[in-house]
Amino acid sequence: MMAKNKTTENDNSVTEYLKAIPDEKRRLDVSKLVELFSKQTALPPKMWGSAIVGFGSYHYKYESGREGDAPLTGLASRANAITLYLSSKFNDREELLKQFGKHKTSKACIYIQKLEDIDTKVLGKMIVNSVRHTRLRYPA
Repeated sequence: MMAKNKTTENDNSVTEYLKAIPDEKRRLDVSKLVELFSKQTALPPKMWGSAIVGFGSYHYKYESGREGDAPLTGLASRANAITLYLSSKFNDREELLKQFGKHKTSKACIYIQKLEDIDTKVLGKMIVNSVRHTRLRYPA
């Protein structure tokens, strides 16, 4: 039997999640990012697990047989950064990251400290390109 994914879409309130972010500045930044992601994806924000605000979803299946659903894109307020979940491979990723502003990256995550550190127009393009890439890679 396959292990169930811990992070699944649920009916928890995005508004309540945002209200619970203790730092006021971070709460405002994450709220603005949720608006930007909503606008760029034309999808409503949904909670995934207890800490990820996701937009849309796709079904993946690995060669190992493991499969599940994940948000097309999303974000989370973590203890030491705001985490942006974008595809690790999308059109112009490296070029856009050069124009993006102050950030750190891991495989599919981009970490920022605050909204002023980044160019939100560049982030908008990254969101669109990432969603397009994921939809092509995992057709419904």
